[in-house]
This record gives sequence, structure tokens and C-alpha cells, in this order.
Amino acid sequence: MSEALDALEASLPLDINGKIPEPNSSKSSITVSKPIPYTFDLGNLLVNDANPLPPNPSEAHLSATARDCAQALINQLLTTCPITSSSDGVLMTLPPASTPLPREKPLPPEKEKTKWEKFAAKKGIKDKKKEGKMVFDEETQEWVPKWGYKGRNKDGEGDWIVEVDEKKEKKEGKGNEVGVGGEGRRERKEKVRRNERSQRANERRGRKKDGGGG
Repeated sequence: MSEALDALEASLPLDINGKIPEPNSSKSSITVSKPIPYTFDLGNLLVNDANPLPPNPSEAHLSATARDCAQALINQLLTTCPITSSSDGVLMTLPPASTPLPREKPLPPEKEKTKWEKFAAKKGIKDKKKEGKMVFDEETQEWVPKWGYKGRNKDGEGDWIVEVDEKKEKKEGKGNEVGVGGEGRRERKEKVRRNERSQRANERRGRKKDGGGG
């Protein structure tokens, strides 16, 4: 007999204090009705109750209000969110949160500008947008690298026929003839050498400016 009573007692709903409510108590009902309907943010498991509290509410009234909010949230979750069963158990999928929450940590301090950034801002110089390493080839309709193996900087070097610049040909003379595509390779390599010489000259000027001599 006592075991049957214990099982019956365990099946009864409990109030917020863990006690079995009276049969005529409204706390035993799972239906919650308020003059001002609740609003929900199920993604944050949040329920907003806009119904005003009386002046100096009692603990019992606050407990009943909290219980109604919790019950309304549970009802909303069970009736609107999809529930699935898996090997891990019964899962409920929540919708995206709609209420912005404050940051856990303060904003990081603003990064101090470099000398160049300060100079550029003073002179009104705008930074050039960084371009990627790939470029779209209209002829092949493919993305190809700008430099290096199969790069766009080598366009024309593999062509079996090329257009001859007559003025340049007369200026350099026939003794400087190169193979088909060789002119493009030579110009590219010469451009690399010019860049290297210019870089070394800049380094020397920088050392002299710093008092290093050389």
C-alpha cells in the first residue's frame, strides 16, 4: 500500500518549492493565461512578462509568477520547436536567438596607427586594395596565377608566332635576333634585374641616411 502511495505521489505535479499543490490550486495547471500575452526568444530560452506586479508583492506571488513564466516557456518550446530522437537521446532544435546580449569582455583597445598610416592620413593618401594572386583569363575562361608557373607575366612566350615591333627591330639591329618568345623572356628577366638594382640602391641610400656609410 505504501509503495502505491509513493508511486502516486511521484506522478503528481510539484510547485516551485517542490511541494504537491492543492487540488484546487491554479499552480497544478499547465495552461497559463495572462492579460498581456508573453513574448518569447526561444533561442535564448527567454520569456518576457509585461504584466505589472502589485506594490510590495509577497514571496508567494513572486513564486507563482515565476512558475507561470517557466510553464509558458516550456509550453512554447514543446509546441513550436522540432523534437527528434537519436542515439544520444531526445533532442530539441531551438530557433536562432533574436535578443542581442552584451559582450562577455570589453572591446579591445584601438590599434595605434603606424608612422606611415599617420603620414598617409595627413597627406590624404589612400591605401591600395590588396589584390589576390589569381587573375581571370578571358581567353581560357580560367583563373590563372599572375606570376610564376603558367603566370600571366609569361603571356606570349610560348606563342609560335608573334608580332614584330619594326621600330624596335631597326633600333636593335638584326644581330640581336632571338628565338620566338625569347624577346618576352629577355624583357621579363631584364625587368627583374632592374628591380634588384633599384632595391640595392635604395638599401645603400637607407644606410647612408642612418649614418652607416657604405
